[in-house]
Amino acid sequence: MLIQVLIAANGRMSLPADIRKRLGLSDGGAVFIEETQDGLVLRTAAQSVAHAQGLAKKYTSGQPDSGVAGFLARRQEDSGA
Repeated sequence: MLIQVLIAANGRMSLPADIRKRLGLSDGGAVFIEETQDGLVLRTAAQSVAHAQGLAKKYTSGQPDSGVAGFLARRQEDSGA
């Protein structure tokens, strides 16, 4: 889907109501904009978390202690506690 969104002189832009509703932003909220080589990617907070989890899984697959629990356990071991 391609949608044109106008940016005002003060830098503000508005997302159409139907898109805000689909993204769960009908009452407002935050979005994250990532600049890539191909352009801009706009994600909700939930989409950003899912994207980060996908990247983490890609780089840690096959390592059973690569999660938060494993990290905390290693830090505890390192501290001698």
